[in-house]
Amino acid sequence: MLTFTKNYFALAIFIFVIEVLIALFVKDNFVRPYVGDVLVVILMYSFVKSFLRVPVLLLAMSVLVFSFLIEALQYIKIVERLGLEKSHFARTVIGTSFAWADILAYMLGIAIILGVETYLLRKSIK
Repeated sequence: MLTFTKNYFALAIFIFVIEVLIALFVKDNFVRPYVGDVLVVILMYSFVKSFLRVPVLLLAMSVLVFSFLIEALQYIKIVERLGLEKSHFARTVIGTSFAWADILAYMLGIAIILGVETYLLRKSIK
């Protein structure tokens, strides 16, 4: 079950760099909130897939559930409840505001993963 897949790891690092660049330099109302959320699920998927041999659907759904859990924690304002509202790290990692659009962005990211993985699987069979 443990493995190292350099292609998934390289993709994870590439997306991480893009996410950091978005966080540091993009101050808009589309790329930062929505593209960032689409990319974050792809980042998580790629990172886990780098080290674990897990079926695509199982991992994709696990990442989606985890993303929904984080969004639910934002809904109940977990950062404030834990007294971490002054922690820039906690506010950035967990987030502070629930949005249905984030849920849709996560779902789009997972759909992209499933589409690409299905395409790659079909291509490798031929």
